[in-house]
Amino acid sequence: MAATTEATTDAGEQAFDVCVVGAGPAGLMLGSLLSRFGVKTTVLDDRPDPTAVGRADGIQPKTIETFQMMGLGDDLLRDGVRVHDICMWRGTAAESLKRMSREIHYPEEYLDVLWPFILLCHQGMIEGLLLDDMHDSGGSVQRSHTFKSLEKSPSDLASLSIHCADASQESVLSNYVVGCDGARSKVRDAIPDTYAQGTPHRSAWGVLDGELDTDFPDIWSKTVVFSEEYGTVLIIPRERNMTRFYIELKMESDDAASHRSTAQTQELVMEQARHVLAPYRLEWRSVEWFGHYTVAQRVAAKFTNPEQNVFIAGDASHTHSPKAAQGMNTSVHDSWNLAWKLNLAVRGLATPALLASYETERKKIALDLIHFDYEHANQIAGGDAAALAENFRTNIQFIAGVGVDYGHNSINEPVRETARSKAGGCGGAQPGHTLPPAKVTRYIDANPVDIQMDIPVLGQFRVYVFVPDVVAATSFLHALSDAVKTETSLMSRLSAAASRSYAEKPRPTRKKDIYVRPERYTTVSELFTFGLVTATEKAKFEIADLPAIFSQSPWSIYLDDIPLMDTRKKTCTDKWLGGLQPGEAAVMNVRPDGYVGSVRRWEASDASIGAEAARWLESYYGAFLQAS
Repeated sequence: MAATTEATTDAGEQAFDVCVVGAGPAGLMLGSLLSRFGVKTTVLDDRPDPTAVGRADGIQPKTIETFQMMGLGDDLLRDGVRVHDICMWRGTAAESLKRMSREIHYPEEYLDVLWPFILLCHQGMIEGLLLDDMHDSGGSVQRSHTFKSLEKSPSDLASLSIHCADASQESVLSNYVVGCDGARSKVRDAIPDTYAQGTPHRSAWGVLDGELDTDFPDIWSKTVVFSEEYGTVLIIPRERNMTRFYIELKMESDDAASHRSTAQTQELVMEQARHVLAPYRLEWRSVEWFGHYTVAQRVAAKFTNPEQNVFIAGDASHTHSPKAAQGMNTSVHDSWNLAWKLNLAVRGLATPALLASYETERKKIALDLIHFDYEHANQIAGGDAAALAENFRTNIQFIAGVGVDYGHNSINEPVRETARSKAGGCGGAQPGHTLPPAKVTRYIDANPVDIQMDIPVLGQFRVYVFVPDVVAATSFLHALSDAVKTETSLMSRLSAAASRSYAEKPRPTRKKDIYVRPERYTTVSELFTFGLVTATEKAKFEIADLPAIFSQSPWSIYLDDIPLMDTRKKTCTDKWLGGLQPGEAAVMNVRPDGYVGSVRRWEASDASIGAEAARWLESYYGAFLQAS
């Protein structure tokens, strides 16, 4: 197993490629990914132990898919609670509490996902999943280590001052620092000119996880209960027969709150819940976790300081209410976005534009979340079932995580047409968006697979080439392959630089690799995996007859022949591209995080078009990668 933990300087200081401060979901997601990419990473946390109970709990469909792409999540799907519906109750002074509506949480007519539900399990289960994955790659968490300050060292690395549990002081050196240390982030404070932007609204919350004794009928659905007199309660079913209650409390001064014990606050929260749910009986057989906190809808002004190679992610960069189960999901995807970019930066393969895209993309999503959360929280507090349902339908793709739109930038190419090439199409695969699910048959073993998840997460780009007919597109495919493989091409030079880098900093050998066999996907390049998607019947071509970039990638050749297994009963080509005409070809670049980077189609009439497609690939990757 390759070491991905630490090195030391001549002065005995620990030195890393990346130092992550904070071992919550965002920090562990980042540590897990960087460790599996072969980046020397440490995660520092001021807590002596991992999260055991409580905290964040809702995993949205896109996050489930992300964990599955990483080869994780089966245990969560087995042990968590799947919530498929949402109920709305209302009571007034004149009318007793009654159910106003019950709806499917993620109806298929609005959302195309493999897992159309929210998965509920406490934060410690997610952290445990990521910790185990990081350990499998040789990474670890240094606990009882409190971040104090940050400055440039004489070697031009970031020098972190760390306070340890035994009261000693340590210095950690790192090329990059990422603060995943929560809403009161000390790393954020080390970034000049950053501050919280957002609404002045602040709300206080009590949260209870426990097993109930109640006759209220909807504790196994996501349920909003509004009492005109007493306020709102949000009910969430949880694993191990528990139920979570979110109860919004009346704001009070910090001085008044400090004079009341946690036990007294817990009893007040329970009593508030009983008032809201009356006349139904509500008692707790046991309480596993209780928390109370104040949140505000805010976004940091800056997510990075390029001069010091410092970034922030998760709650350090955005805070909001817990009502829509977005916090942990958004935090995990901050790290999903940043990890592959840091990997390429550490390896000298990234231009400054690539790292700059982190703030551009994730700040946009944070602001979108704050605007949605403000509206959603007001709808819940207002108790109007129809208005809440409409707000949910309007934002359903964003809530599920599949509606993220990163917009056009250096890594998400805007669609442009030329005399010889066309826009990618009117399908669901658009630059800056995640890929919709699609079913294909893997040629080599005839297995039906979800193509968007089939290639393991190795930090590589995926280059998919679509041709309706392999035989008719022979000249195009060979010309494309020859141009890509030419030693002087940017694609070859990038691949050679990546090969040297991974020889120096190899990906670790993981226990699961004996089954996953990641080497199947690095036969052509350590940076690019090439895939071929075709409607051609399997009997009409052999892998050995394909040009080199495809014949050397036998595990990523796919037959687009099983639309009946798809969620929308469509072929992959139809779903992603809106279809291809006979004689056309399309090329799609998919980023290491599974988002579309660019897509273009051509009339694949001769070899010159294949060479043009190769030049287009070079233009795309040349905007943010360099062959060091």
